[in-house]
Formats: sequence, C-alpha cells, structure tokens
Amino acid sequence: MRHFGHIAPAARKGLFFQEPCEFGSDSSARVLSAALGATLYSPATRPRLADDVIKQAGRGVVSMVLCLEDSIDDSEVAGAEENLVRQFADLDARGVEVPLLFIRVREPDQIADLVHRLGDTVRMLSGFVLPKFTEERGVPFMEALTNAEKACGRRLFAMPVLESPELLYLETRGETLQGIARTVDKYRDRVLALRLGVTDFCSAYGLRRAPDMTAYDVQIVGAVIADVVNVLGRADGTGFTITGPVWEYFRLQERMFKPQLRRSPFLEGRAEELRTALIEHDLDGLLREIELDRANGLLGKTCIHPSHVAPVHALSVVSHEEYSDAQDILRPERGGGGVMRSAYTNKMNEVKPHRAWAERTLLRAEVFGVARQDAGFVELLAAGLAE
Repeated sequence: MRHFGHIAPAARKGLFFQEPCEFGSDSSARVLSAALGATLYSPATRPRLADDVIKQAGRGVVSMVLCLEDSIDDSEVAGAEENLVRQFADLDARGVEVPLLFIRVREPDQIADLVHRLGDTVRMLSGFVLPKFTEERGVPFMEALTNAEKACGRRLFAMPVLESPELLYLETRGETLQGIARTVDKYRDRVLALRLGVTDFCSAYGLRRAPDMTAYDVQIVGAVIADVVNVLGRADGTGFTITGPVWEYFRLQERMFKPQLRRSPFLEGRAEELRTALIEHDLDGLLREIELDRANGLLGKTCIHPSHVAPVHALSVVSHEEYSDAQDILRPERGGGGVMRSAYTNKMNEVKPHRAWAERTLLRAEVFGVARQDAGFVELLAAGLAE
C-alpha cells in the first residue's frame, strides 16, 4: 500500500515531486510509525466490518483500529469479539489487501484469547491498541503481547493510549510519565506509536472543546501534550512517534466564531467550493489542529470519521520548500555545521540545530511524498477526496 495509492498514477505524477513509498505490514517499524497517517477507528460491533475495511482502504485509509473498548457498551464485548473473528475470516476469504489493522482491547487477557481465536487470519493483524496506559497497567499488557507474539509467530505492535487521570493531574503527572517511559523503553521494539486520549483528559474536568477550538486551546490539555512530548518525543533516539488527538466533529454546528480557514489558497477554479464545504462541516478547525499537531512534535492523528482522513493526509505531504531545506541541511559537506540561506531565499538554515527536524522531514517525505512546487494543499486534498 501507499499514501494516495487510491488515486490514478497519472494524477499522482502531476501532484508529487517525489511520490510516497510503498509499504506493508512487514515494513520496518521506522517506516510504519511515520506512515500511520489518519488512523480510523471503528466499533468492532459493526455487522459488515469487512466491507467497511475494504471500502475505507479504497478511499486512502492505511491504518484502522477495530475497537472493543469505549466505543461499545460493556454488554457488547463478547459479541464484538465473535464478530471480529468472523470479519477477519471474511477478509481472508476475499484475498484483498487490507490496511494496517489494530484491535483496541480492554484487558490484557483479551490479547492471547483473540490471537488464538483468529487462527491463521492473525496474519492480517498488525497489533493492539492498549487503553489507559500507565506503568502499572501497561506491563501486563506488554507481557501479554509478547507471549501472544511468540504463540502466533508473527510480529505484533503495541500502540499505548496515554489518557489516564494520573497523567492529567499535576501532582501525579511527572511520576506517571516516568513510569510510562520506563515501560515503553523496556518494550521499545514492540511499541509502534503512542496515542493521546484527549477526550478522556477533558472528561476528567467535565470539558468538551467546541468545533471552533483545537485541543491546544484547552490549556490544561495543551499542557499535558507538551509534557508528553517533552519526556517521550525527544529527537535524541530515545523518543517515540506520538500521534495527534481525535477531532470529534463532523456535522454542521452553529458557529460562534468566524471561519479560521483563510481564502488565499482557495481562489482558483472550484477551490472556493471546497473551502465552503470544509467550513460547513467544521473541518477548518481540524486543519488548524493538524498544523498545531505537527508544530508540537506529533505525527498522524486518531480519526473517528472518514471525512477527516483526506485532510490529515494532505497536510502530511512534505512541501517542496521543506524538502529543499531538509536536503540542504543534511548534505554530507555540511557535517561540520554552519549557517546558510535557504534555496527559497526566505529563511536561515542552521545545520546542527535543524538536523533533527530535517531527518524527520525526510522520513515524512518518504512515506507521504513531496509535493510539486505548483501543487499545494487544495490540490492534494481534492485528489485525496477522489474515489
């Protein structure tokens, strides 16, 4: 699979200076962690889940989470597990390529049980999402994953969700973060990415952000994100990929504030119609939050609606200017450091301080591609929306 692989090759050629690479469930963790993109959640109770997976793959989704936790009622868990086993068998019988599939469990014992019940179809499973992850809760999950991996003979990744009240509360945050850091470092080879559960953070204080506001506008949440990145997202080789929080809105709401989406990228052709559609569906706030995610060191995003996928992927593509800067910074002859004017002559590139940024940018370029100089967000979004 590849990002934008659902659009015609000729269209990709017109959009990309460097096309996204191909990858699969057996690719390196380095590539997969960067390539997760918009990870679409779906309740495991859906009766036509196999059809949903295939449909979303055809629309550009490359990673999905099939949820046995908060998205379903407690009384539905047993039926949802049975449904998952049936749906994996259905997918296997069709012999089609599927996105990276993860199951969000509730308890460690579910991991071994599901791996056993899936049988040979476990080869379509990339791993498990582990809720409310702390050191105390996380170690049993990781041990269960390790044992299940040995039992099925297949690499299985973990994606811990950082959403517990202990992580939110100021008096326990530091200790909780250090415990999480110890746990994920011990099992580093099995941790693909860390996911932020901002909805649970807000719940602890009875908060819910409006569609006009990003997670970063809720200061108590923004403070937690900053601390998580500080401890777990460092660029010195000790950090992990941390994904952006879920965007909850996908229906028309009464707007209190003016649209945040500026007009200038939308002035040609039918672009204004696209801008209007984005505003009407409250996706202008989503676009701003995606940009803030990346500015704060996050990559990828949890999504609960298919309409969020294309914007996440369009804004993940590396611009030609970013790519040019990153290449200049990482040229071998620049190994000793120094400062230079960018090829676009609009900024300073300082080799040593900007090296980590450049390395991350080239990894993102590998999996999401590099846009042509004349291809911007609007073109990429329009292409991503094509079916």
